[in-house]
Amino acid sequence: MNSQPLPRTSPSKLGVSARGIIEFLDQIEALGLDLHSLMIVKSGQIVTEGWWQPYRANAPHLLYSLSKSFTSTAIGIAEHEGLLSINDTVVSFFPEKVEGDVHPFTAGLKIRHLLAMASGHVIDTWPAISVGDPDMVRNFLAIEPIKPPGTHFCYNQGCTYTLSAIISKVTGGTLLEYLRSRLFTPMGVETVEWLESPEGITQGFSGLYLETESIAKFGILQLHLGEWNGDQLVPAEYLKTAHEKHVENFDSSESSDWQQGYGFQFWVCRYDAYRGDGAFGQLCVMIPQCEAVVVCTAALADMQTELDTVWKYILPALSGSFEQDNAGDEELSLRLRNLTSSSSDLAIVDGPLSATFARSATVAPFTDHLLSLRVESSKNGTTLTLVTHDGEHNFDLVASKWSEGTLPSRHQPFLKASLLGGWVANDRFIVEVVWPTSPHRLLLRAEVGIESVFEAKWVTEPLGSAAKSKSVIESVRQNHA
Repeated sequence: MNSQPLPRTSPSKLGVSARGIIEFLDQIEALGLDLHSLMIVKSGQIVTEGWWQPYRANAPHLLYSLSKSFTSTAIGIAEHEGLLSINDTVVSFFPEKVEGDVHPFTAGLKIRHLLAMASGHVIDTWPAISVGDPDMVRNFLAIEPIKPPGTHFCYNQGCTYTLSAIISKVTGGTLLEYLRSRLFTPMGVETVEWLESPEGITQGFSGLYLETESIAKFGILQLHLGEWNGDQLVPAEYLKTAHEKHVENFDSSESSDWQQGYGFQFWVCRYDAYRGDGAFGQLCVMIPQCEAVVVCTAALADMQTELDTVWKYILPALSGSFEQDNAGDEELSLRLRNLTSSSSDLAIVDGPLSATFARSATVAPFTDHLLSLRVESSKNGTTLTLVTHDGEHNFDLVASKWSEGTLPSRHQPFLKASLLGGWVANDRFIVEVVWPTSPHRLLLRAEVGIESVFEAKWVTEPLGSAAKSKSVIESVRQNHA
């Protein structure tokens, strides 16, 4: 929920081409890109907003690594409050976590190096630090950098996790608690969750859940260099620095938005833009030349194609001074009200009156809690019962309509789920499972036979870091039950 909703207006009133945005939607559909939401802000006002059913405005969405840009913002606030300096060494906050002779590169590692993903490590430390000893900062500091800090870019989740741990060390609370009082509440952002590690540290590098409009607010805050409704929430000088390139990140390429340089947990883009982004298409793109923010949530593998499509269609739509086009505005508005998301085009037929399916021997990650499913004919369609470790969950399926209900998942904390599907042949049943808070959808395929079984398969498989936060997922789930 947003207690301070952003103002809305039609694209034409701010000189934005509605038809250019329609072309963007056409191309997204032609490319088969699975977008979940789109929001475009111009001069502080929302000119475009849409959610592909069953995703919706009031459902917070997992941001994955877009979370990092929020962590960076917290560091800027903490520095302004005198709690730290970005030139402080990391070991100065955790002297108890290093033993014996400290490697010179570790001793010289500063907060600014963590921010720039320039710790001197040459591979991501997360796989190593998140196993064994639960003290992940200790584990991080025990891995000696190969190169001098500040000289080499390596996208490293351990850097951002350690930034979150530093915020906890200097504030006595979590990163989420710190940002809730200093950023989220002042901006009217009420619905926010952020997963923690088993040791009680906010993930920092991932795990943040926000509504689309809240992401857009964050983008506006960045464009305005920390100013919000007359209050300076984040120091302007810090954000100017955060948005600039601090380290080369691969050989320069004019065509890749991953090779323009890296700031302080922000990516430098083409077209004098910058962004926060997260796996599977989560985007918050700031375009200062247009005074615009483009936000997408999604589930797709090719994020460069997603960005290329933004540059090809949305950037020109924002860059001109287009005349009033009421018909174009209305056409776009109608299109945005009728967006729908499905990974399969199912032709539903009549099936058996009832059937029960056991789980197949092949178990997809994060699905071991799904034990069996039962399908029964009903007055309006089909009743599907999914049996899990915690009980039965019923959904009334109607052809071509999303059915709402609750279903626990192993990869994220929220219970609300949407299902679409039915019998596609007399002996085959298929259903899509979507959690509107997650980028990931699950396909359940069942077949009647001597051994009637169902198989679960992810369209895009969740990243493994969620498994590190099972206890926190359960805690968040209780708050939203």
